[in-house]
Amino acid sequence: MSVRPAVAGDADFLWRILLEAYNWNGDQRFTAEQLAAEPHAARYVVGWPRRDDFGVVAETDAGESIGAAWARHLPESEPGYGFVAPDVPELTIGLLPEHRHRGHGRALMEALIRAAGERPVPVARLSLSVEDGNPAVHLYTALGFTRVGRSGNSDTMVLDVRMCRTPPRDR
Repeated sequence: MSVRPAVAGDADFLWRILLEAYNWNGDQRFTAEQLAAEPHAARYVVGWPRRDDFGVVAETDAGESIGAAWARHLPESEPGYGFVAPDVPELTIGLLPEHRHRGHGRALMEALIRAAGERPVPVARLSLSVEDGNPAVHLYTALGFTRVGRSGNSDTMVLDVRMCRTPPRDR
């Protein structure tokens, strides 16, 4: 598996991964059509990439995309589920089901955190929302995310990118 920067041509794949992120527990709670019609969900991908967007895509050795993580600044007037402040991009991460529980999520998160710190204007914090019962919360906590709020059945978590210790990028 390798990780590369997300580009404009990845928009359709990001929609697919957004659907996987929403259906994280294996149930088909949402369809692609429902997400596209739901403003809170659609704002994570519509118009990808905008000027401040950044992300990464995981691929198999054969070049097949299997997962992605990306971050987007959302305005206070149109917040996402993990909104903290306009200067804190919200991240989305997901893997195709057959590629979960193999360390790929950690690799994606570490690559996204590195990318945040390497921006022309480095990103100081990242936020996300995680539903109760989602086992990914253990990864987020291990990476240094802390709970800063709660909405419904989800926690809002924030990472101080400057304090995060991710492995250096292979060069």
